Parts: sequence; C-alpha cells; structure tokens
Amino acid sequence: MLNLSRPDWESRLREGQSLLPQIQPVNPALARQAVEIFDMLCIPDVIGQPTFGEAAGDWFRDVVRMLFGALDPATNERQIRELFLLVPKKNSKTTNGAALMMTALMVNQRPNAEFLIVAPTKEIAFLAFNQASGMVRADRELLGMFHIQENQKRLTLKRSGATLSVKAFSKEVMTGVKPAGVLVDEEHVIALNADAGDVMGQIRGGMISQPEAFLAIITTQSDKPPRGCFREDLLQARAIRDGKSHRQGDDGETQVAVGTGILPVIYEFPDRLQKPALIGDFAAWEDPSVWPMVLPNLGRSITIHRLQQEYETARGKGIAELSRWASQHLNVEIGLALRSDRWVGADYWVGAGDDTLTLEEVLARAEVVVAGIDGGGLDDLLSLVVLGRDATTQEWLHWQKSWVFEGVLSLRKKEASVMRDFQAQGDLVIVSEPGDDIEQLADVLEAVDARGGLAQVGLDPQGVGAIVDALAVRGIGRDRVVGVSQGWTLSGAIKTAERKLADGTFRHGARPIMAWAASNAKVEPRGNAIVITKQAAGNLKIDPLMATFNAVTLMSRNPEAPGGKSIYERKSLWAC
Repeated sequence: MLNLSRPDWESRLREGQSLLPQIQPVNPALARQAVEIFDMLCIPDVIGQPTFGEAAGDWFRDVVRMLFGALDPATNERQIRELFLLVPKKNSKTTNGAALMMTALMVNQRPNAEFLIVAPTKEIAFLAFNQASGMVRADRELLGMFHIQENQKRLTLKRSGATLSVKAFSKEVMTGVKPAGVLVDEEHVIALNADAGDVMGQIRGGMISQPEAFLAIITTQSDKPPRGCFREDLLQARAIRDGKSHRQGDDGETQVAVGTGILPVIYEFPDRLQKPALIGDFAAWEDPSVWPMVLPNLGRSITIHRLQQEYETARGKGIAELSRWASQHLNVEIGLALRSDRWVGADYWVGAGDDTLTLEEVLARAEVVVAGIDGGGLDDLLSLVVLGRDATTQEWLHWQKSWVFEGVLSLRKKEASVMRDFQAQGDLVIVSEPGDDIEQLADVLEAVDARGGLAQVGLDPQGVGAIVDALAVRGIGRDRVVGVSQGWTLSGAIKTAERKLADGTFRHGARPIMAWAASNAKVEPRGNAIVITKQAAGNLKIDPLMATFNAVTLMSRNPEAPGGKSIYERKSLWAC
C-alpha cells in the first residue's frame, strides 16, 4: 500500500517545496519516458511556442513523473489510480492538463485506447482540446504521428489507434465508456449538476476493466461553498494528504474510509490563513507576502504584480467580489456565497461561528431558551431553531435542525447534492412520509422542554395546525406557542440579528446549512422596512434563516424561564 500522505505540507508550501509524497516510482523507466515526452511538447499559445521543458515548472513535472511512474511493469496495474490537483487560476491548469493527456496518449501501450477530456461546458472542454491539438500543430514530427479530427474534437495516434477526445459531462454520454485515462477539468463547476455524483461514479466504474487506467481531476476552488462530488473528493484528498486513515465528517464522526491510490496535490492556505474577509478588516490571506504559497507557477504564467492589480479591483467592488476573486485566484475556501442584494447579516455570519455550539452546549449554558419554526410545506425545509440566552454573558446561542420530504430532491434536482451534504453533516433529516418531519421536530422540542427553560415557541401563524397539535401532545401548550407575523413586521428581528452578529453577541454553531440559508436571502425594501425573500431564482431555501428570525423575535422580548425560576434554581446548583 502506497503512502501518499504529505503531513508536512504547510511548511513545504511556505518554503516553495514539492507537495508530492516521498515515494519512488515503481516504474522509473516509464517515469523518465513520460517526463521526456512532456518536456518536448510545445506550449501552443505562448510567443515563440517554447517547450514544456523550457517553460514549465518542476511542480507539474513531478506530477507527471509520479503518475506515470506508478504503472507496475510486472502486473501492468497502476498503483496511483487518481490525481486530485487543486490549483488557482492562471497557473497553467488547463494547458498542463492537456499536456498530461498528450503524454498519456503517447506512452500508452493498449491498442485503440480511449482517453477523454471531460469538462462542465463544451467551451472549457474545447479549450483543453485546442491546447492539445495546438501541441500537435506546433511540432512537425507530431503532425505526422497524429490525425486531427477538428469537427469531432478528436486526436488519433496513428500507430496505436488510441484517441484523445472531448466528452460532455452527462449521464447519457458517459454510460458505457471504458477509458484508459480521463481528465476532469473544473470539478467544482461540475458538482453543480444534479447528477454529478452519478456521472463521476460512471467514469470510475468504466475504468475498472483496465488496470492501467487513471482519473485526473484538475480544478480550482469553488466560488461557492464546496458541494457534492467536489466536496467529497476534496475532503478525501485532504485526509490522504494529512495522513489520516479516515475522513472526518462535519459532525466530527468518521464517515468514509480513505481509499488508496489517490494522489493529492492541494495548493491551499492552512486554516489560520483561510479566515474570511470581514467588513472594514483585512483577512490574513490578503497579505501578498503569503500568496506565493499557493501559486506554483509564479513567475511563469502569473506574477504577484498582476494579482495585486486584480485584488485591488476586486476589493474596490466589495466583499462579495473579493470573496469570489480569492476563491478563484488564491484557492480560499469560502463558507458563504455573497451577492449584491444580500442580507447585511450575511457579511458577519461566518465570523460569528462557534463549532462547539451543539444543542447540548446551548441548553447547558442558557438561562432561558426560545424556539423558532418555519416551513413545513412539501416543497419546504421544516426548520427548527433553538435560541438560548447565556446565563453568564447574555450572548444569544443558536442551534438549528431541518427536515425535508424526499420528493423535494427530485423536484429540485439542482440542489439535491447540497441536501445530501447537509444530511451527511447531521443538520438535515430527509423523511419519506409526510408528517414524520413534524413528529420528529416535536420530539426534539419535547426533549428541550424536559431540560427546563423553554419559554416560548414562535412560528408563522399560517398553516401550522399540525405542528401546534403535535406540541400540545408533548406538553407544550398553546399558551407557549406564539404566532410571529411575517413580511415587513419581521424588520425588527432582522435588524436585531444584524446588530448582534456585528457586535459579537450572537453566536451560532458554524453549520453549513445556516451559511447556505443566509447566503440565499435576498433583501427587498418595503417603505421604511425591509423584507427577506428567497433569491430570484426561487430554488434556494431560506427556511432555517426565517426560523431564526422567529426565534429572535421572541428573544427580543426578554423572556423568562417557565415559572420565573432562575437558572440556579432550575439546575439545582445550590443543592448540596
């Protein structure tokens, strides 16, 4: 079993050293041959068309050496089956990927082997193909070796019949393919497709019959919170890089065993430099002195001076554009998608996160709690928020849980992968029978009430009969269930939440589903008030955020625990 970890990756990034693991090629002869072929290819869109040997960085040459040197000459089985390369834009990602596939085509020994370039759009795929065909056109010898079929976007190596072609990323097109090698470009965009996970599964499944096959995923970071197959592959690659035997899920539990044969090459800042940009402040990654850590092609296809100019432009346009720019050009992982018509509180949301705030922690610290509920239609998330007031600091402590009917995943296919992510993280329950969601929500509130301190439950007064009845059965009577008017009358709660997020007195559990809901919120002015609505597209949900505002409405009224008992009396701290 190969050890493909590189646990000292942080120090190596700072020192500009290779991120490749410390292993020797099982096939050094093929490794040398692959590097020689890679080096002799010409870069077609650079003045003078220099070869990769003259102009490419050693960082990618090392990738070529390790990937092709992993083909066991005795068994013809590849020990490294996948490459996961995360690198910012303008670091020759697409050009290097095309050269990788050209190299694979020429070292391949299988007759009529099929090599594929797969991308989220035809334009991106054609760009990679045009780079590959340009390499052929730039070399007279290669022109004699290859047949270029421009109309079909296919290159054929005449001596073996092996082909390199472009395929659309779709379940129908990828069904039945048995590729010897696949380049997947920009997986973070591909992951937005509803069936992306299934298609990636088809690609991997088609490789099984060919022991020498490989999958190369070359991508930048997402300009939205990572989701679906991209998020899964990124987490697994990080786990391998860090030397973990298992991947840890967002809930802290071991979820997926790390597979062997996946080579992680991840150019990203360590966590302490990944902090988000805040209003009126500078994030650690905004210091240009740290940028070389994640720019392996620095001094070739990109310079710090050029990036600084783009950075200043992005910062001048506001935090939303700055976050987008950082995700693409510095691989900063953003936890919140921001838009120009966003809710102001979203700017402060990530900074208010505290991943220790479980429901148990909220109840242990709170002198009084209220609950907010929103949603409940078959096309909604039924969302519950428990909001506690800290007995010592008076901070408001937030916890959330949501439920969704499984039919929504078919109805809203574009968001299905996000829902599955939230389910894996433990923040969303997918139910198969209508009514199960209400019963489970009521069970949670019954447990909260049993701990003492549940003052009130706030919810939209429209269409909530089933929820009110379920709570009544569990001893939470109508005297504690409060209708919270919606629309412009929520303006006070919205503005209160904004202020408390900004001044640090509103803390939440840093759960991805809440960041998602906050980023989906669209602000619309209504006279002197504001209204929070869904994004114009209509597919994205804000139910967890609306449940939050319902809870904020109640907490703003300064409630007391049931019976008027103090926190000390309820917890029997004086009994000894």
